[in-house]
Amino acid sequence: MDQITFHYDTVLSDVHMFLPNALHLMTRLNHVGQPVFISKFKILSDVERHDNNDPGKSLEEEEEEKCTNLKKDWEKDTNTSQDNVGEEGGEGNVEPCLDEDGDLDITHRPRKNPVEGSGRDLVCPIILKQFNPALEQEEENTDDEDDTCFKDIIRIEHTMATPLEDVGKQVWRGAFLLADFILSKPEMFRGATVLELGAGTGLTSIIMATIAKTVYCTDVGEDLLSMCKRNVALNRHMTEPAGGEVRVRQLDWLQHDLCADPDVEFSWTEEEIADMYDNTSFIIAADVCYDDDLTDGLFRTLYRLCSNFTHTSSIFISIEKRMNFTLRHMDVSCEAYNHFSHCLSQLQDQVDGRCSFRVEQLPSNFAQFLLYERIEQLELWKVTATPLPFDKAQPDSHQSSVTLCSPQS
Repeated sequence: MDQITFHYDTVLSDVHMFLPNALHLMTRLNHVGQPVFISKFKILSDVERHDNNDPGKSLEEEEEEKCTNLKKDWEKDTNTSQDNVGEEGGEGNVEPCLDEDGDLDITHRPRKNPVEGSGRDLVCPIILKQFNPALEQEEENTDDEDDTCFKDIIRIEHTMATPLEDVGKQVWRGAFLLADFILSKPEMFRGATVLELGAGTGLTSIIMATIAKTVYCTDVGEDLLSMCKRNVALNRHMTEPAGGEVRVRQLDWLQHDLCADPDVEFSWTEEEIADMYDNTSFIIAADVCYDDDLTDGLFRTLYRLCSNFTHTSSIFISIEKRMNFTLRHMDVSCEAYNHFSHCLSQLQDQVDGRCSFRVEQLPSNFAQFLLYERIEQLELWKVTATPLPFDKAQPDSHQSSVTLCSPQS
């Protein structure tokens, strides 16, 4: 498949847009008729990470300098054009320019500096860490048969250009950011039991399993979970030598109970449920807050899970702040992110439950192990959940979990 067909409701991850076309290898059609591709992602070594960054200036400084130079060049071209127009106008009789149809071809005078009179600044997006095509090309030249010989190559099956309800079948930058954080803090996660919510293709769970002991990789939907299970199998060469295990299980944020029916695929055993509640030290979620109803479900699930833990746990959530122009505001806004922030505030303000929550945003200056554009809109949040002593817990905590993160009127 050389081209991807876009429809009005199609969504395509920036991760797949930046990959060379040669890496989009279609392997099969899934159960709902969507083409499934396989892409390879390389975990950078210390030397490659060093080469991927300029040892002199920081990338923020480089981008700022590029932006400044771009603005200066634009102003220089504008002034030159204006001077030329003035000179031509002073010659008096100048033969008008006509196009091939004989119509008058008017050269529009370039606008002045957009800062003056427009009320808008020149926008220059800032990339905190830059994609390195040279390293990606090196990865492309690696033979598929040799992938299992390299512990730094992760292969992921995924779809591309999906409707919004199937975006979990793509790879997103938030998963890379969270994976970078995990790889930069191996001592934190070593030997731990971890629960991932909304795992999608399973990339972050697989990375986590190279350090942690047990990872419960959860999402909803048989087709998505089957893809996730295949990805876990594709990358056993990374997880098995490390002693980590990934268990793909169904966890629906809109359902109160875990499915323990043995006749249902991806259901939980009673032993796994007990292990998850007794031993989970970390909950992770990558780029899952793009819909208000799902965000509400996520935070209710977090509250319910942590309220049943008998120990302190840490929650790490990565999110990309996506800007959109809306007719409602007639301006650029970020409603999904705003709702996510509102839910974080509500969670931290909970006072009538069995658990207290502390929220903090973590800096994104940790090392980059995967190739992607780490833009400034990518954020990582940490929530620390601490169970309250029995005498301080309120009896009506279930009602609190029901009303948590309800949409604002």
